[in-house]
Amino acid sequence: MNRQTRTLPQLGGQVFLADGGIETSLIYLENLDLPYFAAYHLLRNEDGKETLRNYFRTYARLARDAGTGVVLESATWRASADWGRLLGDDEKSLARLNREAIVLLEELRQEPEFAGVPIVVSGCIGPRGDGYRADAKMSVEEAAQYHAQQAEILSSSGADLITAITMTYPEEAIGITRAATAADLPVVISFTVETDGRLPSGHTLGEAIALVDGATGNAPAYYMINCAHPGHFENALDPGAPWASRVRGVRANASALSHAELDAATELHAGNPDELGSEYRELFDRLPALAVLGGCCGTDHRHIKAIAVACAAKLTSSGQRDQPAA
Repeated sequence: MNRQTRTLPQLGGQVFLADGGIETSLIYLENLDLPYFAAYHLLRNEDGKETLRNYFRTYARLARDAGTGVVLESATWRASADWGRLLGDDEKSLARLNREAIVLLEELRQEPEFAGVPIVVSGCIGPRGDGYRADAKMSVEEAAQYHAQQAEILSSSGADLITAITMTYPEEAIGITRAATAADLPVVISFTVETDGRLPSGHTLGEAIALVDGATGNAPAYYMINCAHPGHFENALDPGAPWASRVRGVRANASALSHAELDAATELHAGNPDELGSEYRELFDRLPALAVLGGCCGTDHRHIKAIAVACAAKLTSSGQRDQPAA
């Protein structure tokens, strides 16, 4: 079967958890040094790999206990050429580290304690530039060329899909979609928005999704929103709009601070896990296809557990969304 067209389990109606904010968790809770916010830096030695294993095991266990699936996002958000050069990595070492990120998750998926838990291994691709700004835009062609190597490595390493996290403008999202398609993998596009619900480029979510779908023949398996608090985008959601059904995942920030405020922060802003859980429960009514529930900056296992508990009332006994009677 063509890997691009196979059915991803998170498209089948069952709810999947995802992890929290890996970088902020490792920096502020584990007191680790992640230069340039690069979690892939930990793949260089066995101690770092074990830290990542324990991090991801926590979320797989939450999914097991909640009766849901889980999407495990590889620690490769910064593992592309420009960021790699800042960390002293050449093409060869980046390829090795991207592969090891996927192998680590694949091995975790095979651990006996997770037998029966639907686990999806996602190869994470981050923006070439800053995840908060859209001030160094590429053309679609430039973006496809830049991200092609990482997409191909993630594909050949056994990832189930590619997820482009923290996209700030449509052209890069289109380029990554084309790179993932060329690498024969399904792709998910996750946009970030500002406090007004618009992308840093100024596009609305509906406009951005329409541009990507229009340029790629609806190639993304679905879309997500990440690195923004629910309060920043809830009013931008129109449950009746066709594009709303394309949004199947949310990985929100714990804090309602703006990107600029978070960028300048010197301490963790973890918000209130229970309040965030309640806001996710309300998102079920705003996003008709919502199925992937995770976190971003400031969130950790406490937030994901609170989200799972808060949303349990919206699920059937088989872990699927409870569809209200018409």
